[in-house]
Amino acid sequence: MKKIILALLFFPLTALAAATGYRLDSSPHDLRDLVSLQAGARTYVNYCLGCHGVQFMRYKGLTEFGLSEAQVKEHLLFTADKVGESMKVALDPKEAKAWFGVAPPDLSVVARSRGADWLYTYLRTFYRDPKTVTGWNNAVYQNVAMPHALWTLQGERGWDAKEQRLTEISKGSLSPTQYDETVRDLVNFLVYVSEPAATSRKSIGIITLFVLGVVFIFAYLLKKEFWKDVK
Repeated sequence: MKKIILALLFFPLTALAAATGYRLDSSPHDLRDLVSLQAGARTYVNYCLGCHGVQFMRYKGLTEFGLSEAQVKEHLLFTADKVGESMKVALDPKEAKAWFGVAPPDLSVVARSRGADWLYTYLRTFYRDPKTVTGWNNAVYQNVAMPHALWTLQGERGWDAKEQRLTEISKGSLSPTQYDETVRDLVNFLVYVSEPAATSRKSIGIITLFVLGVVFIFAYLLKKEFWKDVK
């Protein structure tokens, strides 16, 4: 069972894209953009946390990208009493399974398992489909059980099967550009949650490679000195 779960989590992104035939857009997320991370956290808490938790992330972790504990408590602490608690889902899993047919997954590592490009494209390709239980479908993930949680922001879209493209049915509260920026911020947050230490890890890696490069030079010179009299 554990092997099956791991296989599903790390299923190749190329296979996922090929399964639907829909081209994935490149995600413009940037983990160095603290304002984007804060905006993504706000969108996640307001639109996603009702069904999807990130149980491996604590509310206190939100202070790592510029938010104070007071701001977290006042604006983002929806499913816990203390900032030290994990960001668990508000919805009862049993009720969720009864409503959607499957319990919504935790999103702690979704950016690593699916990929940022997949997430960025997926959240922008929902369309109305009267044949589904929820009334929604997705161009990237066909027959997905999840409804479009952000539809009031994006508006309603349809699917032109002949042209294989999305069409506009109604406008949302955001312009297309603003909606794409909102999704970018949300994906940025989910990428951060999947590996909070990613930025520092990469910085340490660069420094380590530099140090190893310097050590290699000294080691090479030392080797030449030891073997200079050997013919």
